[in-house]
Amino acid sequence: MKETFTDANFPRTAEGRVYHLGVRYGEVANRILTVGDPSRAKRVAKFLDAKPEPFTLLSDRGFLTITGTYQGTPVSIIAIGMGAANMDFFVRECRESVFGDMAIVRLGSCGGLLEDLPVGSLTVPRAAVAITRNYDYDFTSPADDGMLKASTSPNELPYRISRPVEGNQQLRESLVGFLETTRDDSNRAAIARGDVVNAACDGFYGSQGRKTSFPDHNENLIQALMERVPGVATLEMESHHLYHLASIYPSRLPSAPQVPSLTTTPAILTREPGAYFILGAHAAAPSFTLPTELSESPSRITGGIYASSVHIIFAQRTSSDFISPKDAESRERWAGKACLETLKAFDVKNTHPDESSVWAV
Repeated sequence: MKETFTDANFPRTAEGRVYHLGVRYGEVANRILTVGDPSRAKRVAKFLDAKPEPFTLLSDRGFLTITGTYQGTPVSIIAIGMGAANMDFFVRECRESVFGDMAIVRLGSCGGLLEDLPVGSLTVPRAAVAITRNYDYDFTSPADDGMLKASTSPNELPYRISRPVEGNQQLRESLVGFLETTRDDSNRAAIARGDVVNAACDGFYGSQGRKTSFPDHNENLIQALMERVPGVATLEMESHHLYHLASIYPSRLPSAPQVPSLTTTPAILTREPGAYFILGAHAAAPSFTLPTELSESPSRITGGIYASSVHIIFAQRTSSDFISPKDAESRERWAGKACLETLKAFDVKNTHPDESSVWAV
């Protein structure tokens, strides 16, 4: 690590870059499309306007941020990898790097649980639950009834299923609408539904009912999930935490702060270990001072967080079918376009100042 960070509570570099994503003020827009795969981020970013040239930053931790405009509206596309922990890094560090409201849409793959939602179907979950491994459970004990056994103590069950948390209804309805209006011939017969619940798991294997050589005691997990959560249709690993953080964040809409300016220099084409890799025509100013309003009271200069998601069913758990590469490509293109249209149309209040931002350079 070559960068010097200050404040162990919320580390930043001298030029204001956050610890994991590596971004700073003016490099993340209020409207964000988040994906897991960096290659998917690059493919969806082809929809962005050619001018201004999109800003691209790859952090040492593997987070890829692409910020530009979509039909004139500032948008960021951020690849975060997998899991709730990475979703936590993403939401919290973007929240502390953007002034005003944030609209976040996740575009990702999932597993399907319902026979009437085959591979290649798209879902826009209205809510999500979390499935977490119960570390107090004795996984070395002989097999028992697992999640189906009668128990009054949660410590006697191998997995915990949370209560559902709702996503933003306006974003969800807009996504469902744009999925219809942006269909092309290759996606004409595909199913798109917005009346389902997603289950976000803390792993890909044990917590999703998959069998490996480990004694996971998950034989009845999917059956228990279907019985306890009405409308559950998909499994993945991120959306519940996104919905949760958005649902608990308070909305405050003060006047815009003064934001330090950025400078531009020729593209940085190489980096040394510990340095951030910034592609394109943008590079950071050598120094950075946080706005006075932020350093004194971070919560005063933030707005609400509004979240939804679109999931492409890659694997059907009832039939063991898996999506073809051709269908995966066409669904990604279709869903990516619908997500960007939704973000453009969403009414974001009190947006981050255009002045000194990478989308206004």
